[in-house]
Amino acid sequence: MIEYIPQEILAIYKKVQDSGFDVYFVGGCVRNLLLEKKVKDWDLTTNAAPEQILKLFGNGFYDNKFGTVGVPIGNTKGVVEITTFRTEHGFSDKRRPDKVSWGKSIEEDLARRDFTVNAIALKLSRPKDDQPLAETNIVDPYEGQKDIKAKIIRAVGDPKKRFKEDALRLLRAIRIASEYGFTIEENTWEEIQKDAPLIKHVSGERVRVELLRILGAEYPYDGIMLLRNANLLENIIPELIEGIDVSQVRPGRHHTSDVFTHNLLSLKYCPSKDPIVRFSALLHDVGKPKVAKNDEEGLIIFHNHEIAGARLAKDICDRLKFSKKEKEKVYTLIRWHMFTVDEKITDSAVRRFIRRIGVENVKDMMDLRIGDRLGGGTQTAESWRLKLFKKRVEEQLKPKPFSINDLAVDGNDIMKELNIKPGPKIGEILQKLFEEVDEDLSKNNKEYLLKRMHEI
Repeated sequence: MIEYIPQEILAIYKKVQDSGFDVYFVGGCVRNLLLEKKVKDWDLTTNAAPEQILKLFGNGFYDNKFGTVGVPIGNTKGVVEITTFRTEHGFSDKRRPDKVSWGKSIEEDLARRDFTVNAIALKLSRPKDDQPLAETNIVDPYEGQKDIKAKIIRAVGDPKKRFKEDALRLLRAIRIASEYGFTIEENTWEEIQKDAPLIKHVSGERVRVELLRILGAEYPYDGIMLLRNANLLENIIPELIEGIDVSQVRPGRHHTSDVFTHNLLSLKYCPSKDPIVRFSALLHDVGKPKVAKNDEEGLIIFHNHEIAGARLAKDICDRLKFSKKEKEKVYTLIRWHMFTVDEKITDSAVRRFIRRIGVENVKDMMDLRIGDRLGGGTQTAESWRLKLFKKRVEEQLKPKPFSINDLAVDGNDIMKELNIKPGPKIGEILQKLFEEVDEDLSKNNKEYLLKRMHEI
């Protein structure tokens, strides 16, 4: 396994070890090394106290009560977290220990961890003092290696205690299962279901991080289904649950499932790997239960569900502390996902569509539409109309005016040509010129526009 550990990480490990301290790789990095998968975060644990670690690393930082020192990795933005062996006591907020005591052994430290696959430690040593790190010793008191081979998520010790100590572990179990295609051991699963309401004690930020990792995993649909079956989804996004048993069936329409199932299937078939786009696919019809009505024939209709859904999605994003940029993207994709692909629409209408959703969102919107179609029961990802519309969008994405800034003239040209001073009149003229050019791109030349501004 040592060959998969970067030299800059080994250098940090070696420095701690050469100072006479016990030190181990631990947690998710060991799990991923055993799985031969990429390691994102490197964690070390040691019997050295935080103050002793800081003496070794002048660029280290320590601003918590949990014994974790951050050490920057070379010139990168990455950080190795080095945590002192510890035991934990009391979890009154269902998230963090009330008291932390420094431990004396790696076994004590592993006993406090969440799942057996994360409770494995790796120690490196040298055959001789003058030789490089080579030999490895794995400490695995809870048979995590066995569970890795069997692809099982199992709580360390008594599962009745694990989730009450830290409710975020409820989501972590689902996330690891989604990332690696693991199943959750029966007793652990039963406790997740029982303790699901405890997730409300976890901050929106932490829930968002785990949720987006589930959506960015290899099996996002399965992850959301696990959240549903674990009783967690109703405590995180109850708005989705409202779609259960809300039928969408209408004669002549392709929908054959309820709103909830359709949303999940749209996520499943959405071709994008971006977790924000996948989140938008999952929520794209979340507004339907709010606007559901029966028409004159007694058939269900969902007028303006995209508007209601976009507003609900914005509230959900606020609750889960999404960034402003992420929230705006989710809102845009849901608000405008009912775009028309009628082959008779004009080029200017296609350009208005692009401006409305933003050039950066065009591909994501198409991916959401594909998920929506396949999630609704159609057999083909793209209709001939959608294919034609995508082609027309691609044509309009070539260098052409999409905003006033793309006009062949600007405010300075207007002031000079009309001999007027800065003011609202400039913006009014530019807007009218743009509207005219948008209908006929051949008019976007300076000579014509200079002449035209005299007539406005």
